[in-house]
Amino acid sequence: MSRFQVKKVAVLGAGVMGAQIAAHLVNVKVPVVLFDLPAKEGPKNGIVTKAVEGLKKLKPSPLGVADDAALIQQANYEEHMHLLKECDLVIEAIAERMDWKLDLYTKIAPHVAKHAILASNTSGLSITKLSEVLPDSIKPRFCGIHFFNPPRYMTLVELINTPTTQPEVLDQLEAFVTSGLGKGVVRAHDTPNFIANRVGIAGMLATMKEVENFGLTYDVVDDLTGKKLGRASSGTFRTADVVGLDTMAHVIKTLQDNLSLETDPFYESFGTPAVLKKLLELGHLGQKAKAGFYKKVGRDVMRFELESEEYVPAGQKADEVYARMLKKPAAERLRLLRNAEGAPGQFLWAILRNSFHYAAVHLGTIADNARDVDQAMRWGFGMKQGPFELWQEAGWLDVAKMIQEDIDAGKALCKAPLPEWVFKGPVAEAGGVHTAQGSWSASQNKFVPRRQLPVYERQLFPEPLLGEASLPDWRTAGTTLFENKALRAWTLDNSQVLIASIKNKMHAISPEVMESLMEAVELAEAEYQGMVIWSGDAPFSVGADLEATMPAFVVGGADAIESVEQELQNLMMRIRYAQVPVVAAIHGMALGGGCELAVYSAKRVAHMESYIGLVEVGVGLVPGAGGLTYIARRAAENMAASTGKDILPFLTEGFTAAAMAKVGTSAIESRKLGFLLESDIIVPHKDELLFVAINEARSMAASGWRAPHKRLFPVAGRSGLATIKAQLVNMRDGGFISAYDFQIAAMIANVVCGGDVDPGSLVSEEYLLTLERKVFCHLIGQPKTHERILGMLSTGKPVRN
Repeated sequence: MSRFQVKKVAVLGAGVMGAQIAAHLVNVKVPVVLFDLPAKEGPKNGIVTKAVEGLKKLKPSPLGVADDAALIQQANYEEHMHLLKECDLVIEAIAERMDWKLDLYTKIAPHVAKHAILASNTSGLSITKLSEVLPDSIKPRFCGIHFFNPPRYMTLVELINTPTTQPEVLDQLEAFVTSGLGKGVVRAHDTPNFIANRVGIAGMLATMKEVENFGLTYDVVDDLTGKKLGRASSGTFRTADVVGLDTMAHVIKTLQDNLSLETDPFYESFGTPAVLKKLLELGHLGQKAKAGFYKKVGRDVMRFELESEEYVPAGQKADEVYARMLKKPAAERLRLLRNAEGAPGQFLWAILRNSFHYAAVHLGTIADNARDVDQAMRWGFGMKQGPFELWQEAGWLDVAKMIQEDIDAGKALCKAPLPEWVFKGPVAEAGGVHTAQGSWSASQNKFVPRRQLPVYERQLFPEPLLGEASLPDWRTAGTTLFENKALRAWTLDNSQVLIASIKNKMHAISPEVMESLMEAVELAEAEYQGMVIWSGDAPFSVGADLEATMPAFVVGGADAIESVEQELQNLMMRIRYAQVPVVAAIHGMALGGGCELAVYSAKRVAHMESYIGLVEVGVGLVPGAGGLTYIARRAAENMAASTGKDILPFLTEGFTAAAMAKVGTSAIESRKLGFLLESDIIVPHKDELLFVAINEARSMAASGWRAPHKRLFPVAGRSGLATIKAQLVNMRDGGFISAYDFQIAAMIANVVCGGDVDPGSLVSEEYLLTLERKVFCHLIGQPKTHERILGMLSTGKPVRN
């Protein structure tokens, strides 16, 4: 079978989801054409044009950089149906109306390419019923493809087959969605709302029911059901506002219309909550309508109160005792919540019990196995653990008995008993549904392993579920070359590449990390083809370890700090001029020294969601490990590659990024800021980073890579410095920056311009590193810098003084 290539994608429907799916396709360099109805007035593409313009204003941004909205080709069904012939994948994402979808399929069917896959992004309509109107030639290439909102950021994509879908079509689509779009694929059965929305929305409805039972307010519930519970930080009701209350109501209606007491014993709990009805009646549809369960008035957040139909001040939190309970080990945590005297504790046990109960009763019909349910809830609803994982961690049979006792006592949502497989047979004997052999399939009555597709060979360390003991752990895998509390240097069999994994909290760069990276480079040069700096968890690195550095300052003053900075600069130069290629594999934040570690590597392989920047200004400092030297050098290199002879225009972007502590909000924007080069690689899927980075290092070595020559390069000098300072004076006098911000920015300008030298003077990296180090050491002795550092360490937020 020839390889399925996606050269172009059509998205049908420029609504909230369709437009954002198109945006994400642009993010990962897939050409896309976005269709909608012809506008009744003005240009025929007016509906699509408005949607594309709207993408630029959405927060969080669906685009890596807003300017890339221009890459979305615009089309309408009246003039551009012929464009479908060019597309290898057609994603339908119009409104959730069966009749509208069927009508559209009838119109597009003659224009769909003979090899193309047609997929519906419905959130819960029957895929099989949707397929019935299609000609027999298209049915084998039709399936469901359910993205979660917002599609750039949410990992989950559910794929749903019909009885006539060819198995290889789903395999091909899974490979593209996984590696090409960076998503986690779960295959769902064609049942109402599939897996994540079936379990998740049932859980939200159950939560709302229990909120009424226990008389809790929405802000308290969100405080309890957010990060403290290992779920999305937005909790229950803020999440509903983000999703859209009309969207939520539609998903609830799908449950109500397509299920019954005969098919779902929990059906009676699917009634639309009174508060949701009232909010919909008032047109308060959530975040997009600027009012839902919550509403922002000025800087104040208000919550809706059903009794008065008014908004009242929000911000209440649950008693701290419940936060302490939620930090306990799983078994103790569930027992404490179940036996709690206060309503918040009983409420938490109730919603967890309900989720376990619902997932167990429906496992056999909605999913192939328990792994698909847990992954769907992790990736689609932002949970740290899926329901089966938490249940298993807390003690399978003990928790099962507690659930059944509540069912028998009439405390549960329905009287349906837990399935027999919960108490007897392989699951009970194994102590849970996830084992080294695989995850439990209630429909097949056995443990089933993960799907083996070639695309997953690129994931050397896939995200594991609790109990999946057969999956390798990056912390212990391969052969350890040396290890200490700060770093592990190791290698995978036959890779010929040394991997350096920082172990510190947030992968901060402490003196021990510096020493270990130096040792790793020397070992890589002596025995390996290359080196990759990578850790299996985000962030890449938040920079220098301030807590480890400050004691040195207290004891030894600026001289001690200068020594530490010198060592950090030496490390960066050692990496830059290493005799083997050093590749930085970036996921999440690469800030301050983490950014410098990345830019001094020979190459960068970055996950799409990489946030890179020099943020030292936020703690009253300047980049001190070579960040400013890098900005000056890159400006000179970019000028040399152009016809321009004035270095200042090439310096402006880098200077502004450092002086304003700009952080790229994606790998694409980080490239625009100059922290990634055009030759660097952006990888859509985080779990493929190491695979790509190792292959890059080996390829560079095989092609005869050598470290760059040390060269002198021109700087902007005193005239460039004067120009920048004049702009800074205007910003200070206009109240845009503080006097201390001005002072720090002027120092940054002094370094990147090369100090008090003639324009075009040739300088070395060492010269600029010395300037950089002296400014850093001067600032660390300033009281206002101490205020910023202490503020950051205590609150995690920058202090502007």
